[in-house]
Order: sequence, then structure tokens, then C-alpha cells
Amino acid sequence: MRASSTHPPSTAGPRTAQVSRRAALGLGLAVALPLAATAPASAATATGTAGTAGTAGTVVGGERLARDGVQVSGASRPPAVTARAWLVADGKTGEVLASYRAHRRLAPASTLKMLFADTVLTRFERTAKHKVTAADLADIPAGSSLVGIQAGITYTVEQLWQGVFLRSGNDAVHVLSHMNGGVARTVAQMQDRAKDLQALDTHVVSPDGFDHPGQLSSAYDLTLFARHGLRNADFRSYCSTKTADFPAGGGKTFQIQNTDRLLTGAWGMPVYDGVIGVKNGYTSDAGNTFTGAATRDGRTLLVTVLNPRLAGNGVYEEAAALLDWGFRAAGRAEPVGTLVVPVSEGGAPDGSTKAPARKAGRTAAAGAAAGPSPWRLAEGAAGTAALLGAGVYALRNRRRGEASRASGGRHRR
Repeated sequence: MRASSTHPPSTAGPRTAQVSRRAALGLGLAVALPLAATAPASAATATGTAGTAGTAGTVVGGERLARDGVQVSGASRPPAVTARAWLVADGKTGEVLASYRAHRRLAPASTLKMLFADTVLTRFERTAKHKVTAADLADIPAGSSLVGIQAGITYTVEQLWQGVFLRSGNDAVHVLSHMNGGVARTVAQMQDRAKDLQALDTHVVSPDGFDHPGQLSSAYDLTLFARHGLRNADFRSYCSTKTADFPAGGGKTFQIQNTDRLLTGAWGMPVYDGVIGVKNGYTSDAGNTFTGAATRDGRTLLVTVLNPRLAGNGVYEEAAALLDWGFRAAGRAEPVGTLVVPVSEGGAPDGSTKAPARKAGRTAAAGAAAGPSPWRLAEGAAGTAALLGAGVYALRNRRRGEASRASGGRHRR
């Protein structure tokens, strides 16, 4: 049985070991990843193919984001990390400063809750109240992470969102989904929102991010969700809240703490300087996932890290190392792509884009309209069907099981 939560039980070593590992990441001493070839990709995808391709074979955000290998220009190489995919972007301009397999479709875990919030958050007032029924909680997957919602207790919408963001509570997600007209309706709305945001790698099966066959997203799409969500004051407030008092019934409350360790400093992970939020996750299929944001000297950076090999604080250490690099590279890194504008706000519906010039006479290579690399073609053309193939699915679960056993078991706190 797959289980969903924000983190597995911590298996991190002493604090000194964690800090030294982060320092190693910052110095680029981890296992190196290959830099991508500079030649443009030549393979093309058919119009309308699911995933990263837009109209006429364009790649959402720029063709370099579809290539294999680390993508970076004009700045020092980012620290080598173990994540299966990652991306660093400027939150204000949308410029992608560096990436690795940005459009690779992977299980998102609870980072998908950012899309849920971006879809549903504005539909209810914070002060509105809802008395939870047994039906609101009936369809929560077994093994889900929970904040502790009980039928018969009345909660404010603000408290329900605190349960979503702080404790990654699938019970809170399902209550809000039922308030919104049901899980199926909410999933359809989330898929529509993803399409408007041009998050074409994302396929929504459940609103909570729990492991389901075919539930997929990418480092690029998750960063889009974070950037768009942070424009909403309530979204920003919830994702940056460290603790809150949550109803326990009978007029009593209990304290809940945000499970984002860069925000709280829990489990020996230092609080990241300038951290804003945003959302972390963990499931058996997805491994550890994290999208974060931080601001320094008026500059906001976004980072997404998916499924690093390091257990414990690894996803946070790798995110922190990439953020550190991004702040050091300010003013030097040439964009390798861009976070596109939603279609509803004037974005090109074919997913094409052209990154702005950073210096006279030089423009980013992200605007090229060439199709994705053969690696992306194989992945994109196969799409969800390949991931659902029995052999691949079994192999994937076996690998997750091996990784889970190495980090303390499949069931999450």
C-alpha cells in the first residue's frame, strides 16, 4: 500500500553531518551531472501532444528546458545534486536560471497541493465556516497524511487551509473539495487551471497529490504553480505560516507545525535566510519533493527539487544549495528558459516564448522553437501510457520499495 505524507521518518545523521553535506553540495563536490550539448534539439513532436509540447512542436518555456543534462549559461555551474529533476527561476521576471530535466514528468506528491490551492483558494472567504460531515472524509486514501479533522466539528476556511499548507492534510483537501462541489469537479477544475497556466506536463488524478497511476507533473509545472500562487496574499500567508492552533473539539485546540524544514528549522535543518515557503511532499512513488521560494536584497528565487537520492534532509539541502547558487549568480546567469504567462493573462496558447535579452546584443537561447530532444520525445510521446505499463510500474515500485526500506520504511508519519 502506498502512503502519502510530507516526510518519511527522519533518518538524518547528526547535525554536523547534515551541515557538511550541504557544504559539499555548495562546493559542487557531489556526483557530477553532465552538461547538455549546446546544439539545438532536432526532434519534433506532433501538434497537441500531451506534455511539454505546444502547437507546432514548440516547447513550453523554451526548447532548452526539454533537453537532457544541466542547462546553464553565463554563470558558474550549479552545485551537483542527486535530484531526478530540478529548476531554479527568478520569481519576478520568470527567467529560468538553470535546470535539469525541467519537463520530466514525475509523481509530484503533495507539491500538487499548490495547484489545488491556486484553483480553489479564492472560492471561499477565510472566515466562512463549515461543519464537517462523515461524507466529507469518506474518500480519503488510506495511508494519507492527516491534520486531524473530525466529523461534527465546525472549522473556518482559514483553519482548513492551514491544515493543507502546514500539515499537508489530505483530510483538509477533501473537505475543501467537497465544499467546492466534490472531488471529481475539483480535479477537473485543477486540470483546467493547469492548462491555463500552460503546465502541460501535469495530469491530475486526485486533488491531494496522493500516489495514483498517471498522476504526474514536472519541475517546470510545479514552479509555475508556486509563482502564480504566491501572487495571492492568502496563498503566501498560509505557505509561510510556521505554527497554528487547530480545533480539537469541545473548545480545545492543538498546535500544528509547518512541515517545511527550511521554514521551521526542524530536524536539524537550519532555517533558510529569506525563506518564504512554499510546499513539500513525500510519497512512496514520488520520493521527496519540494518547491521553495526565498527573497534576498529584493530578489526572489524559486526552486523545485524532485526525488533526490539523499534521505532525511536531502531534499532541503539540495534546494538550499541551488538557491545559494542562484543568489550568487544574480546578474550573471543568462536565462535558459522562462516561466510562461497564463493564457488567460495574454500568454501564447501554443506554449511558445522568448526570454528577454539580458545584455546588449545577447538574448537567451530559450526562445527557439525547435522540438524537444530525443529523450523528451520518447518520454512525451509515450506519456502516461508508458508510465502505466505493467513492467515499468512494477519496476518503479520495486525501486521505491528499495529506497523506502533504506530510509526507514514505506509508511509515513
